[in-house]
Amino acid sequence: MKGEHGGIGRRRGPVCLSTAFARCGAGGAHGLERTRMIVDVHTHAPRHMTAPVETMSELSGLWRPDQTTSTAHTWDDYVRGVESVDRAIVFNIASDPRVAVPEDGQLIYPAPGVNDDTAAIVRAYPEKLIGFLTVHPHDPGAMDELERGVGDLGLKGIKFGPNYQHFHPLSEEAFRIYRRAEELGLPVLFHQGTSPVQLAELDYAHPRHIDAVAIAFPNLRMILAHMAHPWQIECFVVIRKHPHVYADISANFYRPWSCWEAFVHATEWGVLHKLLFGSDFPIATPQETMDALGRVNDVVAGTNLPRVPEGELEKILYRDSLGLLGLE
Repeated sequence: MKGEHGGIGRRRGPVCLSTAFARCGAGGAHGLERTRMIVDVHTHAPRHMTAPVETMSELSGLWRPDQTTSTAHTWDDYVRGVESVDRAIVFNIASDPRVAVPEDGQLIYPAPGVNDDTAAIVRAYPEKLIGFLTVHPHDPGAMDELERGVGDLGLKGIKFGPNYQHFHPLSEEAFRIYRRAEELGLPVLFHQGTSPVQLAELDYAHPRHIDAVAIAFPNLRMILAHMAHPWQIECFVVIRKHPHVYADISANFYRPWSCWEAFVHATEWGVLHKLLFGSDFPIATPQETMDALGRVNDVVAGTNLPRVPEGELEKILYRDSLGLLGLE
């Protein structure tokens, strides 16, 4: 499959988690022929057809500790970035209409434009991409934009970043959106955990709040992004008790010790089966995320510390995320 803007279709070669997995044989260290589907549940839509002027360069070294990265990615960057997965969920974040500067220039900007951009790339590659809309609960037009996103644009879920959007996830305005999402069967993905953005209030992205959301809306399917790092244990105790609440593993691998700790905690709390594969592209690529998944235990090599079961790590990569989220 090839979209009108280039070759975003099926992956171009076999990919392996790492040499830690025994079945990675015939093709070498990165040579597992994959017959099962890999779904990336966390990617950010490109806003630009051509490279823009970078407007958030001061954050480029803060998103991850091991390298600088830009959120000013183009369609071509996105196409190349997601080659190694079969399907990808794609979205951005609606900015707060109440503030004087309503956008960060890249991933957070006003509706309806943010949803139009997501829908545009999904239309170009409908066999590969699944788009989520975004709204701001305090926007007077939020409900109308939700209906437009679903009915006119064909978007299949909702992305919120409560800390970036400056709203409390338990507010009355937010509950109004959750209620409609549950009625329509739309899964909701929340940014959870830390952020280098100074004005992004951390408490709004704490996973304890999602417990109350799930109690109020027990049939609402939700994803807690990033295993809510650094609050992974709090995330796990929430997803453990609610059958329709999951977490994605994105943005953890480049802190190897805390990543290993998180997967050990997930093992001990019995929630490895509730973890979904995600990359947070363009902050990280799906390929480097899946490669790192096979190296989780490397940080404790040569010690008596517990290992995360490698077979369970591999299951995360091939999880039926679309089925669990009601998207297939």
